[in-house]
Amino acid sequence: MRFKTPLPGAGYGTPVIWGDRIFLTAAVPVGPILEPVPDDAPGAHDNAAVRQVHRFIAFAIDRRSGEIVWETMLHEQLPHAGFHVSGALASASAVTDGEHLIAFFGSYGIYGLDLDGEVLWHDDLGDMQVKHGHGEGATAALHGDTVIVNWDHEGPSFIAAMDKATGKQRWRKERDEVTSWATPIVVEHAGRQQVIVSGTRRVCAYDLEDGSVIWECAGLSNNVVASPVAADGMVFAGSSYVRKRMLGIRLNGAEGDITTTDRIAWRRQRGTPYVPSPLLLDGWLYFLNHYQGFLTRVEATTGLEPVRAMRLPGMNDIYASPVAAGGHVYITDRSGVTAVLRADPANPEILAHNVLDDTFSASAAIAGDELFLRGSRALYCISRR
Repeated sequence: MRFKTPLPGAGYGTPVIWGDRIFLTAAVPVGPILEPVPDDAPGAHDNAAVRQVHRFIAFAIDRRSGEIVWETMLHEQLPHAGFHVSGALASASAVTDGEHLIAFFGSYGIYGLDLDGEVLWHDDLGDMQVKHGHGEGATAALHGDTVIVNWDHEGPSFIAAMDKATGKQRWRKERDEVTSWATPIVVEHAGRQQVIVSGTRRVCAYDLEDGSVIWECAGLSNNVVASPVAADGMVFAGSSYVRKRMLGIRLNGAEGDITTTDRIAWRRQRGTPYVPSPLLLDGWLYFLNHYQGFLTRVEATTGLEPVRAMRLPGMNDIYASPVAAGGHVYITDRSGVTAVLRADPANPEILAHNVLDDTFSASAAIAGDELFLRGSRALYCISRR
């Protein structure tokens, strides 16, 4: 281990690395203990009570030393709602392009900063009413000079595009959707940039320039958490709440409602991902069953599963998405176990089990020969010495 840096507050965003800096966000409780904020969302259960004002912060860590080099307080508020006991008030990841840093806290604002932590702009998009009061989590996407925000909740849902330098909204489109926690992705196909976002009612693609709908497709389940992935003219989206659903979508010729067309290359109704997003690697999709320790591999273009799902011994409750580098796949569960697998879909042999004494929900980040793991208490850098 190169370093272990204690972290302020709580947050589940993946470490974001650019050059010699690692960028993170967190929510830090401050001040006296208050009466709990009412947990009055319909169907609320298993939620953590909010009893303190929170400061919402962004901060940077030196990639070599592990020291915190700056910390910026962006907002202070008594949150209007709580979150699931396994969640946090700062669950979205930051995002950067090397010039701008975007910190998105949902109900508690979106902020544009420079890489030295100076605030350039901010916007308040309102208060989310999240299903069961389970908290917020979709990360903003950044593509070119545009920031995209997915605002799916139990109130009026929308998707919005903002200028990364000023925060000015370029377009905003209403969505006939309920709560989701999926992050949008941007895919360029046939010279057109498509913003693709998964939802309970529809997977939908918007034109990045004006927000017009390019195509849409029904077929996922409720409570969409996993983000879609895409490559080679196809998009893959999955969900697993009450029912299991996964779609392989061909982008070529996709226009309008494609639900019942041959633009759907394949459908799957077993072993699909819930919290962790799929990993797309060398023409194969790797994904967890729900958030359990069973790893499935299917051919991306066909959805075929030549070999059975693989049990990951000693692993369960996996919220972090699998990641890959250097011929290996890395999977981290909430108890601190990271399995290192050979990136061979036919025989993904487990090469190692590494254990850290912490709780992990954020996906790992890999840069060079370094693996960064964000726990509930610390940031860990694992590397070859």
